[in-house]
Amino acid sequence: MHPVIPYLTAAALFGLGVYGVLVRRNAVLLLMSVELMLNAVNLILITSDATVRAELPASGQVFALFVIVLAAAEVGVGLALILALYRLRASVAVDRIPLSERAPVTDGIPVQRRPSGATLPVRDEVDL
Repeated sequence: MHPVIPYLTAAALFGLGVYGVLVRRNAVLLLMSVELMLNAVNLILITSDATVRAELPASGQVFALFVIVLAAAEVGVGLALILALYRLRASVAVDRIPLSERAPVTDGIPVQRRPSGATLPVRDEVDL
């Protein structure tokens, strides 16, 4: 088996992933691009394990399993963050996230900003 084809495929996948991370504004597509890059790394690890015989057998496959576990954890945490961002801002656009501004708090309740300038508490229950 020639290792050139899987290496070129992995390079193309990694390039597409980097392009997606640099260009995309949607947080879900950003996570998908990171997954593409992780899958490219998995392809390189498996190909190098199959073509290069090291002292440790199946070491590339073990590292690929670690990358798969890391990708699963990244998806869980990333989707939780995206869901919290969507609940707070009603958008998942990454370029609209203020990095230096803190959310205002009134009486210990976080306040959600509306486009009209009015602020409403994020509380669900009604105070009587």
